[in-house]
Amino acid sequence: MKGAYCLLMLLEEDTSLRVGALGLVCFPKGAYAYVGSAQSGIEKRVRRHLGGTKRKRWHIDHFLSVARMVTVVSVPTDRKSSECDIAKNLLRAPAARTVVRGFGSSDCHCESHLIHFQGDEYGDILEMITGRISMLCCPYPEAVFLP
Repeated sequence: MKGAYCLLMLLEEDTSLRVGALGLVCFPKGAYAYVGSAQSGIEKRVRRHLGGTKRKRWHIDHFLSVARMVTVVSVPTDRKSSECDIAKNLLRAPAARTVVRGFGSSDCHCESHLIHFQGDEYGDILEMITGRISMLCCPYPEAVFLP
């Protein structure tokens, strides 16, 4: 199934990390969402993100070396623009903010595809994300909880 996806991740402590061409980035602890596109299949892309050792090809590969992925929300769609639509919509949430401009969005004009959420109520953040996705482009986004 092709489409877009949203990874919900937790970063347990403030972390400085070198992220490819973006350089050294300071990430505050907390909940993060990353919005990506998977035109060759969401399952295949998420399996790659879940994999341990891999070549760091995308910005998110660097971040996942320090953050724990806890939920994946899949958004089946044929529209490539859904990835950007979702990221822009999530960034408008009251608790959302950009930590680093250009993260995951070097091939588009979005501010960022990585969104940090202030507060630590993971359930509330997930509910807000799925609600915004369902109103925007997918009435029934599927959330898969990871162990």
